[in-house]
Amino acid sequence: MSKVYTVAVLVGSLRKDSINRKVALALAELAPANLKLSIVEIGDLPLYNEDIDGATPPAAYSTFRQHVSSSDAVLFVTPEYNRSVPAPLKNAIDVGSRPYGKSAWSGKPGAIISVSPGAIGGFGANHHLRQSLVFLDVWCMQQPEAYLGGAGNVFDEAGKLSEKTKPFLQAFIDAYGKWVGKQHA
Repeated sequence: MSKVYTVAVLVGSLRKDSINRKVALALAELAPANLKLSIVEIGDLPLYNEDIDGATPPAAYSTFRQHVSSSDAVLFVTPEYNRSVPAPLKNAIDVGSRPYGKSAWSGKPGAIISVSPGAIGGFGANHHLRQSLVFLDVWCMQQPEAYLGGAGNVFDEAGKLSEKTKPFLQAFIDAYGKWVGKQHA
């Protein structure tokens, strides 16, 4: 039996009916047998502030850091806000990177899929996030790049993934499963 890798999934959108969350859940269903995806919630993290991150950091910081550091890999599913990632996702990245020298992100294989109703599929957010991941020592999968444009139409009214989009997501998550396995070999 091959190893099953735990993947911390961070969803950049906090909206109740988030397309990004739907994509994250669809990826979890499509994931190859070597990946177990679980969403790590970021909405309740206090804004990062070194003044409150001392000897007794907020419980939300500690819980979040533990989820990320105990995972084998990380996957980011994000919309684009103003050619960058949403503030809650950037905050989560900052919380996980502290205290300095003890980053929860370091050495983890990662991947990004940006999801947007727009035509370019969150290209700006995807590339902006990659810049942060380089510094954080997340080994980001380079290919296939994943930009899901026109995302307002990839789920029907019942929340079912369109058959047209499924092969794209399947190819992405299968490649990621191979990437994670290679990085842990």
